[in-house]
Amino acid sequence: MGFSVTSSSWGEIMRIQIVGPGCPRCEATERNVFNACAELNLAADISHLYDIKQFAALGVRMTPAVIVDGKIVVSGKIPAVAELKALFSRLK
Repeated sequence: MGFSVTSSSWGEIMRIQIVGPGCPRCEATERNVFNACAELNLAADISHLYDIKQFAALGVRMTPAVIVDGKIVVSGKIPAVAELKALFSRLK
């Protein structure tokens, strides 16, 4: 399932994946990603990958994880909105 936050003053659309089996920690991570994107007015294609078989193929060893444009930026913890905003701002 993919979601898009499309209104943006930034150029390119970021591809952000939340990786995790759907546990409460993963759901909290997804909410924080959405909130960070909304606060930054960031254009992003956001999806949540639930298939455990694909985690290793992406290099994810601990969940929840956040992948931005193919690069793991967070793994094994719930990132705070402020942390995500800082990460997304550096990667824009």
